[in-house]
Amino acid sequence: MNYLSKIKYLFFFLLVFTITSCEESESSLDSLFINAKIYSVVEDQVAYDAIGVKDGRISILGNSTELKKSIDENTKVIDIQGQFLMPGFIEGHGHYSNLGKSLQNLNFLGDTSWRQITAKVADKIQDLDKGAWIYGRGWHQEKFTEMPDGAYGKYPTHHSMSDFSEENPIILVHASGHSLFANEKAMQLAGINIETPDPAGGKIIKDRRGNPIGVFEERAMDAIWDAYQAYLDEMPVEKRKALWVDAIKYAESECLRKGITSFQDAGSKFHELEWYEEMAKEGAHNLRLWVMVRHSAEEMENRLSHLRMVGVGDGFYTCRAIKSELDGALGSHGAWLLEPYEDKEEFYGQNTTEVTEVEKIAQLAYDNNMQLCVHSIGDKANRATLDIFEKYKMKDEEADLRWRVEHAQHLHVDDIPRFKKLGAIASMQGVHCTSDAPFVETRLGHDRATEGAYAWRSLLDAGAVVVNGTDAPVEDVNPLSSIYASVTRKRINPSMEFVPEQRMTRKEALYSYTMAPAFAAFEENEKGSIELGKFADFVVLDRNILTCPEEEIEKIKILHTIVGGDIKYSNNQ
Repeated sequence: MNYLSKIKYLFFFLLVFTITSCEESESSLDSLFINAKIYSVVEDQVAYDAIGVKDGRISILGNSTELKKSIDENTKVIDIQGQFLMPGFIEGHGHYSNLGKSLQNLNFLGDTSWRQITAKVADKIQDLDKGAWIYGRGWHQEKFTEMPDGAYGKYPTHHSMSDFSEENPIILVHASGHSLFANEKAMQLAGINIETPDPAGGKIIKDRRGNPIGVFEERAMDAIWDAYQAYLDEMPVEKRKALWVDAIKYAESECLRKGITSFQDAGSKFHELEWYEEMAKEGAHNLRLWVMVRHSAEEMENRLSHLRMVGVGDGFYTCRAIKSELDGALGSHGAWLLEPYEDKEEFYGQNTTEVTEVEKIAQLAYDNNMQLCVHSIGDKANRATLDIFEKYKMKDEEADLRWRVEHAQHLHVDDIPRFKKLGAIASMQGVHCTSDAPFVETRLGHDRATEGAYAWRSLLDAGAVVVNGTDAPVEDVNPLSSIYASVTRKRINPSMEFVPEQRMTRKEALYSYTMAPAFAAFEENEKGSIELGKFADFVVLDRNILTCPEEEIEKIKILHTIVGGDIKYSNNQ
C-alpha cells in the first residue's frame, strides 16, 4: 500500500469513528450486512466488510465485529458469509413493460426454428376465445437452424399459421422489435392487402406476385399495431390496467432474480407513466425505475412540465427524459448508413423518424430540462443525432445536458471523439455485439465492422461515458451475459470472437452497469456505488466476478438482490 493509500484509509477510519460517535449511533440501524467481500466500484479495495442501513440508505461502513457490538434487538443482521457484494446492477436500456408482456405471453428467445414457434402458437390458441389476439415476441430468422416451410428468403410467411387461426389475429414481434409477423386475420383487421403501399420509413414484405407475406419492417408495423391497440382499447380500463400491472410484476420478478436493482426504461406512453407514478406512491415497486416518455412532438407539447418527476416514492420512480429514434436495426437492414449495405446494393437502411421531428423533440427536451435519448444504430443515424446534440451544446458550452445516444452500435471513426466533446452518453448493450456478430460483417463489410461496430474500447479511450444493458426483451435481461460479452466479445454458438480489440476490462464492465448508468440518469449521488448516504441497493454473487475465470462469468449465481436494505430476492438452492 503506497503512502497516499495509507492516508486515504486513515481518513476513512476517522470518518467512521466520527459517525459512530454521533447521536444517531449504529444501534438505530434497520439492518446490518456483515462478513461481506465488498467491491464498492469507486475503490479498488476497501477496509471494511460490513454495511449498516438506515431508512433505505447506507448509514455506516465498518468492521463486522465492531459494528455488531452495538446493534439492538430491532436491527436485522444478515451474514453474507464471505461472498462478493457489490452495488446492484442498473439496466441501462430496456423496455420494462414489454419485458413483462414477453414473459406474460409467448416468448421465443430460446427457439431456433419456426416449427417450434408455430407449435407454441397452435397450443396457445386452444385456450382463447374467438377474436382474441395472440401476442408473442422474440423470434429471429438468423437464429433458425432450419428454414421455415414455404419461407420467402429467410422469412416465414403467414400461411404457416393462417390456416389454423382464422378467428384469432396473431402478432409476433421480432426479437429486435423492429419487425413483426402477422397472420391473415390480423392483416385483414389492419386493412393490409396487395394494394397497400410501403409507408415512409417502413417496408411490407411481399412475394413475387405482390402479396404481403405477413412480415412488416419498421414503420410498416404501425398498421398492425393500431389494429392490436384498437382491440386493447375495447377492454374496460381496469381490465387493461390489471393485465399491465401483472406484466410489470413479471418484469420486476425477472429483474430481481438477475440482480437488477434499477431499470432505465427506454420509452413509455402517457398512461404507463401515470400508472408507474401511482405504483411508486403506493410503495408497490420493488426496484427503481427511471423512465423515458415516448410520444411525438405534437403529442408532448405543453405536457412535459407535468410529466417530469424525480425520485417519487423514495426514489422508485423518475421520469426526466424523452425517447426518439432515427433508424431501425442492423439485422433487418433498418440501420441508417452513410454507405450502402455490403449485402444489399444501393440500400442505405431506414430513416424511421424524420430528422426535423427529432429536432422538434430536442427543443422540447431542452425547454423542459429533460434529457434527449435517441435510438441510433447506423453510422448515419449516429452522425445525425450528434449533429442535433451539437446545436444545443453550442447554445451553452457549460450546459450539462447528458443527452444520450441509445445503442450507438455502428459509428464512423470520425464521430467517436465527438461523444466526449459533446458530453453525449453512449448507451450501448454488450450482448448485442455477440448476438449480432455472425451477420455484422455480412451487412457492413470488413472495414466498417472492425473500425466502428460496437466500439466501446474506442469510445472509452476517447473519454466517453459508456452505459451497458440488454435492451430486454430484445435480449435476455441477464446482466452477466452482457458483462461476459463486454469483456470477451465471444459467443458460443456459433463459436466466434468478434473484434477482441474492442473489449472492456472487468472493472470497466462493472462500472458500465453501475456508476455509468447512474451518471447517465443524473443519479450518481444516489446509487451506482457503495458510499455513505446512497441507496442501499446491492447484489451478492457466489464468486468474485473480478477474478474468476472468464468462462465462469455467465455461470455466476445471484445469491441476494437487496433494494433499500431489504432482501427482495434470495437464491435458496
